[in-house]
Amino acid sequence: MSYNSKDLKEMASVVRAWALHALKCAKNGHVGIVLGAADVITAVYANYLRFGRDRFILSAGHGSALLYSVLNLCGYDIRSLNSFRKINGLPGHPEFGIDGVDATTGPLGQGVGNAVGVAMAEKIRHSDGRVYCLCSDGDLMEGVANEAIAFAGRYKLNNLILLWDDNGISIDGVAQTDVDIPMRMKAAGWDVITVPGNDFPKINRALSGAQKSDKPVFVQCKTKIGAGSSLCGSNRAHGYALDDAEITQLIEENISVNGEMLWADVARRRVDMLMINPSMNVSNVKMPKVPDVISTRELSGIYLNEILRAGYPLIGGSADLGGSTNAYVGASRDIVPGVFDGNYINYGVREHAMAAIMNGIVSVGLRAYGSTFLAFSDYMRPAMRLAALSKLPVIYVLTHDSVAVGEDGPTHQPVEQLASLRLVPNMNVFRPCNGDEVAVCWQMALRDNNSPSSIVLSRQKFQQVSTPADAQICRGAYVIWPAGTPRVRGTIIATGSEVPLAVSVAKKLGNGVQVVSMPSVEYFKRQSNEYKSEILRGFVVAIEASASVPWFEFADAVVGVDEFGMSGPGGDIMHHFGFDADKIANDLKKKFK
Repeated sequence: MSYNSKDLKEMASVVRAWALHALKCAKNGHVGIVLGAADVITAVYANYLRFGRDRFILSAGHGSALLYSVLNLCGYDIRSLNSFRKINGLPGHPEFGIDGVDATTGPLGQGVGNAVGVAMAEKIRHSDGRVYCLCSDGDLMEGVANEAIAFAGRYKLNNLILLWDDNGISIDGVAQTDVDIPMRMKAAGWDVITVPGNDFPKINRALSGAQKSDKPVFVQCKTKIGAGSSLCGSNRAHGYALDDAEITQLIEENISVNGEMLWADVARRRVDMLMINPSMNVSNVKMPKVPDVISTRELSGIYLNEILRAGYPLIGGSADLGGSTNAYVGASRDIVPGVFDGNYINYGVREHAMAAIMNGIVSVGLRAYGSTFLAFSDYMRPAMRLAALSKLPVIYVLTHDSVAVGEDGPTHQPVEQLASLRLVPNMNVFRPCNGDEVAVCWQMALRDNNSPSSIVLSRQKFQQVSTPADAQICRGAYVIWPAGTPRVRGTIIATGSEVPLAVSVAKKLGNGVQVVSMPSVEYFKRQSNEYKSEILRGFVVAIEASASVPWFEFADAVVGVDEFGMSGPGGDIMHHFGFDADKIANDLKKKFK
């Protein structure tokens, strides 16, 4: 059923009324977009969104009241609009997991990246699903949006329609967007259509035309922020600057019984969209025999290749570093525009967009990993944080994990990144030390259906320390080198490439010193106090080539790195920072009594 302009006008009025009601209940929020963009979102949901097949993403997440109003009218099972911006109510910005909300947005630009990811996922699944995304001036100023827009143009994602709420205003006044955004969009490989944002016949023609394009489509919707209010066209209209009397008057002016009835018809024909993030149990995939001296990035690539060869549907990719991170393996097949039959995406040098796009890919039920150097995870951090908040099981393969990177110098040598990733709630961080740990860490990441995972790997090769046959790697920490005596004088905790160093230290200190490998701090923290006490005995020392302070949660002393690295051979740099078995053993002799 298609609604005419008269119907759509009444339906948009109802959307405004309910959104304003939510804002009034909260006495907080964003009025401007509610009054300015209601016509655009109404046209999409009433006439074009095929429930159960298409998706809508509000990248301009500050307009959440607008989205909640529409979802409520469409019959989605959301909390009362009266609960807007209140504890245990509808959150101030949309969050994935709320019925009908297809992405967590609010940090500007993220929704554009999510929308590109969802459109990519639909192409990979050979689905005819379309993605509609409403963005603001602020979204288009963010770098992540521009990265994602360029990506969508290169991949010719013609199932993506980006609607721009073009009111020319942001919080501080005139929006500092590009001088000519439509020209930029055309240069990026998009079709561009410009319409008045309150002209339903022209909006309908634009959306109908977008269905026929062989490119992604950008619809410039010229709107007025705070339309119909005393602050129309003012940056003050962005937030909640109208008094209660005017809000009440605007609600009354927009109430429409007929509009309510028309939305009830939409609700009756709505079909819920099934979203599944299937966990993968790859415990049957075994790590092949590997050399005794090897990097963990190589081990990860070997095991990843076995997973893909076994037929597991995993979508990989890298920010132009697939060879360096060993994320592009023998079983990888490039996904190319117009075909989309492969399992590997070349994101180009777009780390932030890669992470945001993966959020979209995973949100619709696929499993994905993306790779770059650990130091560059900082470029991805906002999208990684939203993956954790949204409970999206994205996997990040992060290599070149310490100052041992060597000659590339401190710009490429991570120091604080491991600690900062471990601080993100609901983020798994794995730093394996050998083939067994690499395999189990991949298995744990793929089994987890509600948390993203960072698998942190070395560039340099190092001697492998064997994991005991009965070790429980999945508990996050275990004794990899026993003390040799019933009485344990001390414990050395280590992760990744520092585990063989810790074993060398233990050997020099003699019997009574054990080494604990801790590939996952998060999983170890979940263990019982009894297990923790059993593992961490005597004087405890942590050795890890990263920031030292967090390790004092477990350790009495720490050998770490608390300054930026330097250029030079990796081994020399490690020695400079005190990662030397003789030096550490001498320092610890008096501690391990």
